[in-house]
Amino acid sequence: MKKTVLALSICVLLSCAAYADGNAFTPLNFNDTSYGTTTLTNKNSAPAAATSLNGDAIGNGNIQNAIEQLDNAQVDIRNDLLNCKTKYADVDAQYKLVKSERAALKKQVRSIERRIKEIDKAKEKIRKNML
Repeated sequence: MKKTVLALSICVLLSCAAYADGNAFTPLNFNDTSYGTTTLTNKNSAPAAATSLNGDAIGNGNIQNAIEQLDNAQVDIRNDLLNCKTKYADVDAQYKLVKSERAALKKQVRSIERRIKEIDKAKEKIRKNML
């Protein structure tokens, strides 16, 4: 008896949780004037709701325009991103080139300074030998 009550209470709790959000289906393409008034006059005519769905529904065009604008904005932003990446790659290449040139010039400056110091030492030695 306890097992069946426990199982039944679990089923009730789970079913309440499943339907907690209310109606899961909300139709987007409906017209308020023809909603719920589908009457057939003869066998060949279609319901009023079905014929009104062929045209532009309320707000459907606005939603499509908004989605199209968002798509266009996304394309523009992606183009900006590609431009920025290209500029970054160019600047990075220039940076690496300048960095390597700087390192080469630093080595060259050091070697020239060493040669100058060696020449100064040689001059000092010659001066000492002359005295």
